[in-house]
Amino acid sequence: MALSGRPGPPSQLTLIPHDTELRAAARHLARRRFLTVTAAAAALAFTTNLPTRGAFAAPRLHTARITDDPFTLGVASGDPLPDSVLIWTRLAPVPFEPDGGLGQQRVDVSWEVALDEAFALVVRQGTAAAHPEYGHSVRVDVQGLDPDSHYYYRFRTGAWISPTGRTRTAPAADAATASLRLAAVACQAYHDGYYTAHGHLAQEDVDVVLHLGDYLYEYAVNSAGGARNYTDVVLPSVFNRETTTLADYRMRYALYKSDPDLRAVHAAHPFVVTWDDHETENNYAGAVDENGSDPDQFLIRRAAAYRAYWENQPLRADQLPEGPDAQLFRRLRWGSLAQFDILDTRQYRDDQAYGDVPHVPGPESDDPARSLTGDAQERWLTDGWGTSTALWNVMAQQVCFSQRRMDLNAEAKVSMDAWDGYRASRGRLVAGAKAAGVANWMVLTGDVHVGYAFDIKDDFDDPDSATLGTELTCTSVTSGRNGAERPANWDTYLRANPHLRFYDGRRGYVRVELGRENARADFRIVPAVTTPGAPVSTAASFVTEVGSPGLTPV
Repeated sequence: MALSGRPGPPSQLTLIPHDTELRAAARHLARRRFLTVTAAAAALAFTTNLPTRGAFAAPRLHTARITDDPFTLGVASGDPLPDSVLIWTRLAPVPFEPDGGLGQQRVDVSWEVALDEAFALVVRQGTAAAHPEYGHSVRVDVQGLDPDSHYYYRFRTGAWISPTGRTRTAPAADAATASLRLAAVACQAYHDGYYTAHGHLAQEDVDVVLHLGDYLYEYAVNSAGGARNYTDVVLPSVFNRETTTLADYRMRYALYKSDPDLRAVHAAHPFVVTWDDHETENNYAGAVDENGSDPDQFLIRRAAAYRAYWENQPLRADQLPEGPDAQLFRRLRWGSLAQFDILDTRQYRDDQAYGDVPHVPGPESDDPARSLTGDAQERWLTDGWGTSTALWNVMAQQVCFSQRRMDLNAEAKVSMDAWDGYRASRGRLVAGAKAAGVANWMVLTGDVHVGYAFDIKDDFDDPDSATLGTELTCTSVTSGRNGAERPANWDTYLRANPHLRFYDGRRGYVRVELGRENARADFRIVPAVTTPGAPVSTAASFVTEVGSPGLTPV
């Protein structure tokens, strides 16, 4: 049991403030109703369900009463700045209960950051509260650190000490950094297999990991863990339903973070995270869910999903949702080498055209008023390119940016859920990148459960048009189960899309090294995820030269 005697179970990160314009954009339901009393009430409930002080504060738990390890969900760090990094944990001695086994009491947690793994050289320390209103999650924005430095961190409550995490700060803003090693991951459906790729990534020498969405899936997970096919574990029936409530989402994160490989990769590297659709619901667009339900009711669910996401990720207080709205797009810099623009392509988008199925582009999808990012985020992105002094401009986002024709017909079908379904929106970004003189543009993408390498063309229908940048999709960690080296449509896609330079259907991640002369991308794959312990290998590697966009195999 968890409680004895308890019955039952901004600096260099530039953020757009929650000003009037942004709030209007976040709440705008394009071609739909505005928030009614129901959704407004949900927003109020989630906005006001915050920790309080004084007589109304949650009672403090005496930590001696915690009789089981509360650090079952591990530790994490994220969004490194030159002088700070965010460290995270969440207390859950009974992780598969809605309250994690701690009831509605707050818990004091001490933390320390050191130069060495033995914590002989502690440089920062303090105490934070794990509030029940935040699912007993703990986040500390550790300030006053040295740029471009590695640190170790841990938490303690009562007699319990967390696992040790390793993190780092970014270089100083004007530092002439020689290189940056990163990895991009996405799409980790628990029920589709083991997180073997994360286990290997935990051993990689990378500076930061970008998680590009679908960290969580809302689908039911049966008692055998789906494709994991457990024989010695029986998962509780609470997981065998779709997530819709805050309690559902909190417990689903606990299930995912119960995986040792996921805990290991978080402990090994700082993460920069953004969501796609499944953290809330499949293929939702703004306030419209996949079934076209009442938007007011969906926004209640979205508020729950967004709140649970923030509670379970190494995100700063700036990203705390206000009801069904959250400020997730943000900017991170790595010295003078790279600028990272982290996008949110779900919260502000117009509904998918033509019923959200592959379709030939037409008047509905090509309406110039349609947007995948929303106007405020689009302006923030293009304005940021205009002021960027970085050698590399990396756009970390969710769905395929490059054109992806799905057949060989003259009028080919494309995905209405990706940028192909919002061609005017994509065209504005391409124009913005050209106007800003972005010379070394790299787009990192998740979502599609395969590895792609694209040359970004000025005109995708003209193979001889200028190449403007590079897009790399990172396949999935597990989603889609084992995958194949050459999916059934492999030949069709390569013939239909001359700018597609690589296509592989196996699971894994992409590892990228940005340098002063070029960038190298390695597509790292595992042959199977439905059984644990598969080895990792490199399926293909490409280089793109500074000042000369386009991919060359190596």
